[in-house]
Amino acid sequence: MATAITLAPLLRQSVGFDRLSDLFESALHNEPCTCYPPHNIERYGDDHYRIVVAAAGLSADDLDLRIEKSVLIVCGGERSADAGATYLHQGIAHGAFRLVFHLADHIEVQGATFENGLLIIFLLRVVPDEIRPRHIKINSPGDGPDRRQIDQH
Repeated sequence: MATAITLAPLLRQSVGFDRLSDLFESALHNEPCTCYPPHNIERYGDDHYRIVVAAAGLSADDLDLRIEKSVLIVCGGERSADAGATYLHQGIAHGAFRLVFHLADHIEVQGATFENGLLIIFLLRVVPDEIRPRHIKINSPGDGPDRRQIDQH
């Protein structure tokens, strides 16, 4: 039995969150859960993030990072298996992969490193001054612009 989930109660008192709604809809209906390769999404303080991807057997040249419209895409090629080996147990996955991370507004990729089989992607939230919280003065009649002046601009 499928359960219908709606974001209407959350969006009733929100403006401009259409992209968030679309992201949830997409996650619920289209995108399969990707568990390969193993990865962490880490937060450090309020504005610093890292994505750590375990890419065993790959080199930096086997990996591709790109950003398309606030979507970070991490792709990896298939690592070469030993053709002469007969596996009694094969616990190390070695297929090609594609990970997709939807970045929130104002999240920027600062760089990436690859060391000891771990791809580490550094992200930073950069909030412009225009949207930082600010105090708005409430004027009394005669203190500031009246409604007619605001409507004319």
